[in-house]
Amino acid sequence: MTDTLIFPSDVAFSPTVKSMQQRLGSRDGYARLEQAHGWETRITPDLAAFIARQTSVFLATASDDGQPYIQHRGGPAGFLRVLDDRTIAFADFAGNRQYITLGNLADNPKAHLFLIDYAQRRRVKIWGEARAVEDDDALVASLMPAGYKARGERAIVFTVTAWDANCPQHIPRRFEAADVAAALDERDRRIAELEDEVRQLRAAASSRVESRVSGR
Repeated sequence: MTDTLIFPSDVAFSPTVKSMQQRLGSRDGYARLEQAHGWETRITPDLAAFIARQTSVFLATASDDGQPYIQHRGGPAGFLRVLDDRTIAFADFAGNRQYITLGNLADNPKAHLFLIDYAQRRRVKIWGEARAVEDDDALVASLMPAGYKARGERAIVFTVTAWDANCPQHIPRRFEAADVAAALDERDRRIAELEDEVRQLRAAASSRVESRVSGR
């Protein structure tokens, strides 16, 4: 990063943001958070595990004059790869060929990753810088998910400056279709087992009744 941060959260808490916090009554709490070091600057094992489970991410960039842009990227779990405790990378799949993100990163490397897990109601915000790697076929190949039907054109390598995890407030609980299907399959399997058990119990009870009747 070219900017010098006193606290990790200064990547987001500009002087103007802090003045807003002061005016609206939250500055004291965030000042205490800053003094306690607050946000993380490296990828922890817990965050790495969270990243590895994600099938979707939003990548935010801005043009040289500050025009923001958010691009969605998706793939099977594991398409986001933690390379080390400061670096996340993924293969940039062929898409609609607008190349807005690439153009923005060429002018302004500052970027942001926003990850949200609706089922667990958890969201993670990651600030940093990103770059497109166009000339490393081995890196792109290593980032391609096995068996996934997509063409990787380049790699996007993201260097973490700071990250924060929000509270679950107001996150709607939603579930992946595959997870719902698996849960329904397990429910149906259990229902079939119970129905079979009921049939066996009824048959056994009927047999006992018949034995008593025939023994009279």
